[in-house]
Amino acid sequence: MLTVSLRKLTLAVVSNAVLTLVPVHAEDSEIQFAYADGQFEPKEAAAPADKPFAIRVKNMEAKAMEFESKALKVEKVVAAKSEAVLKVRAMKPGRYEFYDEFNEKARGIVNVQ
Repeated sequence: MLTVSLRKLTLAVVSNAVLTLVPVHAEDSEIQFAYADGQFEPKEAAAPADKPFAIRVKNMEAKAMEFESKALKVEKVVAAKSEAVLKVRAMKPGRYEFYDEFNEKARGIVNVQ
């Protein structure tokens, strides 16, 4: 009985870990933002021009937030106390604003250079 329960628990943990993995190809760059106290940190991060990249958002809050950027053409609801990875297509150099759809005062910049 204990062996079956332990096996089920192990399977559940491994399955959950696999489901939360988001592949980032070796040629892709990744930038990270944390969301806490209703703000993004850092306020600005650099990404390479003319290459796809990923944005990892870690929501430290006890409620969901929505990472939104019309300029980057991405949006994703990030559950409380979790993280998400958004894939961004290759962009031309420029400054691209993003915000929390649920708290539009929380804003940041992706500086593509």
